[in-house]
Amino acid sequence: MLAHGAVLTVMGQQRPYAVSRPLTVHEVHLAEPGPTEVLLRIEAAGLCHSDLSVVDGGRPRPMPMLLGHEASGRVLAVGDAVTAVTPGRRVVLSYLPACGECVGCRSDGRRPCVPGSAANANGELLSGGRRIRLGRGDGTGEQVNHHLGVSAFATHAVVDERSVVPVDDDVPPDVAALMGCAVLTGGGAVTNAGGVRPGESVAVVGLGGVGCAALLVARAVGASRVVAVDVHPDKRALALALGADDALTPDEATGIDADCVVEAAGVGTAVRTAISATGPGGRTVLVGLPRPGTRVEIDPLAMVAGGMSVIGSYLGSSVPRRDVPRYLDLWRAGRLPVERLISNRIGLDDLNEALDALADARVVRQIVLPHG
Repeated sequence: MLAHGAVLTVMGQQRPYAVSRPLTVHEVHLAEPGPTEVLLRIEAAGLCHSDLSVVDGGRPRPMPMLLGHEASGRVLAVGDAVTAVTPGRRVVLSYLPACGECVGCRSDGRRPCVPGSAANANGELLSGGRRIRLGRGDGTGEQVNHHLGVSAFATHAVVDERSVVPVDDDVPPDVAALMGCAVLTGGGAVTNAGGVRPGESVAVVGLGGVGCAALLVARAVGASRVVAVDVHPDKRALALALGADDALTPDEATGIDADCVVEAAGVGTAVRTAISATGPGGRTVLVGLPRPGTRVEIDPLAMVAGGMSVIGSYLGSSVPRRDVPRYLDLWRAGRLPVERLISNRIGLDDLNEALDALADARVVRQIVLPHG
């Protein structure tokens, strides 16, 4: 079928993106879903730093690529072997498909799916190959890579069924979209990798969508004290409005001595801040994605003597079909107001300007509505 999607052809173009316009909305041809695949009408997609890091070259990916990995959609058609969903169902998209059989999938979220990670790196679906081509209704245009098995900055998408989590219709599309990355990643850093228990203290370094979601989840699961850390005053003000007990600059964060610190900025200075804010016996959880080659020095004696640990966590060490329903239960109970993370709503044609706003830290989450 023919659809429209925002395609990146060249990484690392100069800012402002409103001028260089790295993303171009193209007519694309989607192949029919294979036996284990699903055709979706994309309802909402969040613009995340992981999208920006592909555009600016921080996360090299095969080109051309149709971006977007945090999204919700409505199932239009399914392959013959699909069992997870039926046409008409709303779904959350997960940017790490899970084969369910590898050593990663048997780790309860501690390690990423091995075939899923390989497919993502190659710009393919977990079921193998690509289903997107530029233009031409006969499907013979240039092949386009998938972004993390999703490619949601589009009117429609074909994904593997192992990339979807079915949800009920009481969940609005924008809330469902946020579950797929911001909440799974930030919330999972708190509940899965960080193992935060009621009464423990939590600090969050970096207040983008993932960091703010971590803050909300920490408060929802009964953290005794939640401290937010960011260089931007507007982000600190938002954190206080979301329920943080304190909002500090990085220079003020040393010695917080939190039981769990979530680093969600993805830069070396933020990692150092997070470690310095972790108390004896505490856990530093890294979910931000730094540029390749980033290095950080640590004091191993302090780590050993203090019984501290540093934990890397991809997708919040989540099992999406287990964790999305848990977070939605908190949302239904009014304890996880993720709608407050939405800065604005945009169309596909607004994505380049939206990238500038994200790079300038003027927004938390911008929601793309591909059908207006």
